[in-house]
Amino acid sequence: MKDLKTAQAFSTSWNNLPQGSVYTADQVADWFAPLSRKDIQNKNVLELGCGNASLMVHVINWQPKKLVGVDLGDSVLSANANLQQTGYSNYTVLKADLVNFRAPEKFDIVYSIGVLHHLKEPKDGFTSVIENTKPGGQFHCWVYAKEGNAVIRYIVDPIRKIASKLPWWFNKYIIATPLSFLYFLYAHFIVALRLSFMPLYDYSKWICKRNFLFFRHVAFDQLVTPQTVYVDKRTIESWLSSYEKIDKTSTYIIFRNGNSWKFGGKTI
Repeated sequence: MKDLKTAQAFSTSWNNLPQGSVYTADQVADWFAPLSRKDIQNKNVLELGCGNASLMVHVINWQPKKLVGVDLGDSVLSANANLQQTGYSNYTVLKADLVNFRAPEKFDIVYSIGVLHHLKEPKDGFTSVIENTKPGGQFHCWVYAKEGNAVIRYIVDPIRKIASKLPWWFNKYIIATPLSFLYFLYAHFIVALRLSFMPLYDYSKWICKRNFLFFRHVAFDQLVTPQTVYVDKRTIESWLSSYEKIDKTSTYIIFRNGNSWKFGGKTI
């Protein structure tokens, strides 16, 4: 299990959060677009890399027929606890390696949001997305982009390589907290003055809708993992073109907030 260390690192993040989702309904809808509630309703849906079910607790409100989450880490404990609070029962959380996971029956919808870029072999994770999608089904992914992330790649990522080796509490409160405070000030400053030429402007407009605690969650999320890659558009294009099971007429690649990619399509 190549990604066990990364999964357990994220578990320390997810399992030390207050109960419930860290995301708003609007954020989740934005991540999923162009998919929407009507695509999920009455469908069998799989999330690969579910963490504490922060996405699943919103997706289950879109009334899927069945919702399954897979994660390799102990975050499955908080995932089950969060889903129990929704009042629904049509869900399952499995502790398994998403890269090797193959469901007995394939799903109508398979998504992986914010996960593939933390795998040792991101393409292997994407293969699992495709292999678990039934013919005629839809898949959807979101990853960090190489494009638009120079500040993160050259400043934050070197810090991550050190911080991820430290105890989670030191990382969160001694490193992530002051760094996120600096970015919180920067983001609000450039957005207030509409300095659209500044790095991370589009992303800052998006995240400024949330409070400081969410800024810190994102910073800690960046710093806790021992593995992060930034995926360029050419790589995504090569993934989408390299599988015979993908309907090439259905695929899409969307640049989101100036520093990430949403992509997906249908299988045949």
